[in-house]
Amino acid sequence: MDLLSNYRAVRCHTEDICKPLQTEDYVVQPVVDVSPPKWHIGHTTWFFETFILKEYAEGYLEFDPNYNYVFNSYYETIGNRVIRTNRGNLSRPTVEDVYLYRKYVDEAMILFLQQPVDDKVKEILTLGINHEQQHQELLFTDIKYILGHNPLFPVYKIDADESPSDPKPGMEFIKIDKGIYEIGYQGDGFSFDNELKRHPVYTGEFSIANRLVTNGEYLQFVDSGGYSDFNLWHADGWDWVQKNQANSPMYWHLIGAQWMHYTLGGLVPLDINATLNHINYYEAAAFAAWKKMRLPTEFEWEIASGKFDWGERWEWTGSAYLPYPGFSKAPGAIGEYNGKFMVNQMVLRGSSELTSSGHSRNTYRNFFPPQLQWQYSGIRLAY
Repeated sequence: MDLLSNYRAVRCHTEDICKPLQTEDYVVQPVVDVSPPKWHIGHTTWFFETFILKEYAEGYLEFDPNYNYVFNSYYETIGNRVIRTNRGNLSRPTVEDVYLYRKYVDEAMILFLQQPVDDKVKEILTLGINHEQQHQELLFTDIKYILGHNPLFPVYKIDADESPSDPKPGMEFIKIDKGIYEIGYQGDGFSFDNELKRHPVYTGEFSIANRLVTNGEYLQFVDSGGYSDFNLWHADGWDWVQKNQANSPMYWHLIGAQWMHYTLGGLVPLDINATLNHINYYEAAAFAAWKKMRLPTEFEWEIASGKFDWGERWEWTGSAYLPYPGFSKAPGAIGEYNGKFMVNQMVLRGSSELTSSGHSRNTYRNFFPPQLQWQYSGIRLAY
């Protein structure tokens, strides 16, 4: 697919994600980590306006100079911005205004891309497309958080309801020999800078599960008192449990004697055969300790990834998010994309059922702080 067609397809998919929303759904920000859908729509548009149209499109007239302050996310190079916690306080611009902004920028981008563009523009455009695909998954998870924390448990989309799953095969472990392996992206396609540079790592012999943990398996941990046994938790994790009075994964609700689970299709009985979801790093590590196992390192995961199916959940690893040897940040604002976050984060590998098509590879390094649960995250065990 050429860049213009890819641009059109990605932009349309973002709007399709938002079609089931009511106007009021666009503006809610329940917690700091969840952005209002309206902000995502504006921010992904701002990216193309700021880094392509304003820089390279001759005669381009900025839609509204105030939008740089509203829709800049974390780019210090670009200037001041609305504090992240205040994104939900922006009643203006309206949802209608933001869609007009999106239409204005799309028309300018389509006109611009009908002319030959140089390799630098192609590189930034490709980054922008991948950036929007990241926000597409965030849109799904942020919408789920917004609706899932509404006491009415509203349905996002009827056909998004989860059908009962078949029982999973028994968990088996794949043995990987010790040795030196090459890690990191290699090829001519797109990758983020944090996947570079490819380099050798040594790993000892290890074994990794052939599948992810299910709800039923995690329910055994819950029922056994896993959330009340400090021995299983990191100190920070135990602090998180105590502070939040945590006793189950996000979106699990014990109603009477029945565990229920909020999905994009509404509140449904917990499916014990389904793959576990919305687990933070602390919970993943505690469950692994309860099983007398551990989480794989990100290098072990990448080495073994060709031997098991992945892509249903982002998978927590035991690895801190750090730069690879030889990593370097690009100059200017683009260099702020990944490198400045390489502290206080844990790596997740794989992808999820919400990840946009064409936006996954076994070298992809997702990362989040260890306490966050709202992404589609699960557990793969190792020892």
